[in-house]
Amino acid sequence: MNEEINSALPPKWTGKFRKRPVVIEAVQLTAENAAEVWGWVAPAVKAGQAVDVSIDVDKGLTISTLEGDMHASFGDWVIRGVKGEFYPCKPDIFAETYEPAEAGL
Repeated sequence: MNEEINSALPPKWTGKFRKRPVVIEAVQLTAENAAEVWGWVAPAVKAGQAVDVSIDVDKGLTISTLEGDMHASFGDWVIRGVKGEFYPCKPDIFAETYEPAEAGL
């Protein structure tokens, strides 16, 4: 019984954390720029930051990583993270999470 109660409580070291501000590169995927975005992501395969990247002209872009396949639909944002990794982000989440960075950052 006590184990059930204790597992429901947060650990004593639980605290609140704020995400560090980082500058990322991103592009919104469209049917018109899909080949260009593929060309931007493809070098990550050689660098080991992705396993494969493919385009489906009807559905968008699939980025295969060690964690699995990640699909970017048209309208989604494709982000290059701080370690060179690529991943998709839905437009509403992108709008809530990111804002334009100042030039030169």
